[in-house]
Amino acid sequence: MGHGLREIKVAVVTGASGGVGRATVRQLARPGVAIALLARGRAGLDAAAEDVRAAGGHAVPIEVDMADYHQVAAAGQRVEDELGPIDVWINVAFSSVFAPVQQIRPEEFRRTTEVAYLGYVYGTLVALEHMTPRDRGTIVQVGSALAYRGIPLQAAYCGAKHAIVGFTEALRCELLHDKSNVKVTMVHLPAMNTPQFSWLLSRLPRHAQPVPPIYEPEVAARSIVAAAARPGRRAYWVGTPTALTILGNRLVPGLLDRYLGRTGYDSQQTDQPVGPDQPANLWQPADGAGGHDFGAHGAFTDRSLRHSPQAWLSRHRMVSVAGVAGLLFGVLAWRRT
Repeated sequence: MGHGLREIKVAVVTGASGGVGRATVRQLARPGVAIALLARGRAGLDAAAEDVRAAGGHAVPIEVDMADYHQVAAAGQRVEDELGPIDVWINVAFSSVFAPVQQIRPEEFRRTTEVAYLGYVYGTLVALEHMTPRDRGTIVQVGSALAYRGIPLQAAYCGAKHAIVGFTEALRCELLHDKSNVKVTMVHLPAMNTPQFSWLLSRLPRHAQPVPPIYEPEVAARSIVAAAARPGRRAYWVGTPTALTILGNRLVPGLLDRYLGRTGYDSQQTDQPVGPDQPANLWQPADGAGGHDFGAHGAFTDRSLRHSPQAWLSRHRMVSVAGVAGLLFGVLAWRRT
């Protein structure tokens, strides 16, 4: 089995019904692996459970609002009772608003923060409650390049992602202090072709889109599962745009401010107007009323990349280092002959 999945017997994935969460569920699913699927929408949850079963795994779909700690805690206890000790908890679930700051209402900022930030905190607390007494387990926080670089029209989302980084770094220090064998790592993503651009609340005049280059969610899922199996690293960066964004913000943040102020509005919108019937999942799941399964992919498949050489090299860092070292050794040996 790839990625060391022999050690993963019970996994929890939040936001499992669609997008990156759904792709991660599919990547994890195989015989011998039980996956608890946490999300709000019933249609997406049921379809994700069928994905797991079709791959030979065991699925337990649980309707949960990640903004409610008591629901998350109850879900965690159910997983332990029905499936056994949780090996991996993967936080993916989020919601947000596409709009300029002054067009986002206070209650929408609060709700976004409760789902996209506190949902991670609550999931982490529940995972720690079960993992700490056993002194083993892994928590994976799925983040974004926007955890380090804010962009216009996504202030609520960027704020939540920045907060997750601060929370996770503080937690990692505490785990090191306690000499705990519980591991926590982050996976930061580029622009992804997921359904979020068709279901997030938007006040933009035109349909929202990810900033190109765009990647298919399977690219993210491969790195998330690799991080779950090898959580010793602080973070995984997925895609060259993520690496360039994070590094660029460290070196020339003011230049990026001006560049994004000039280009960030148009680059995040298509030429098409927002449809009058577009759902908004901030308060209710997008698949709630019509029972529609949105799946893992969004509307930009024809423009999306299925592979990332940078992500592959990141996942196989030791292989890459060994290969470079071998090449250098060979060159030195050749020069001596």
